[in-house]
Amino acid sequence: MTRPMTAPPPRDPLHGLTLEAMLTELVAYFGWPGLGERIAIRCFTSEPSIASSLKFLRKTPWAREKVESLYLFMLRERARAARG
Repeated sequence: MTRPMTAPPPRDPLHGLTLEAMLTELVAYFGWPGLGERIAIRCFTSEPSIASSLKFLRKTPWAREKVESLYLFMLRERARAARG
């Protein structure tokens, strides 16, 4: 079943967003040290880089889920700050 052309886009905030875009925004928002505190994986704490982190996250579903969850948290925090 396909959606009609007039249907609104999906409400999923992650729809169409690349892992690299999420990671880049998270690093800009929290910094590598803050990201490493919130998600304790070595690619965020020991010589972090976007490339090495992406390589790990693409192979590790549980870590990717944590990044996606933190990204959604960050979006909620930004929205809360914009309102207040």
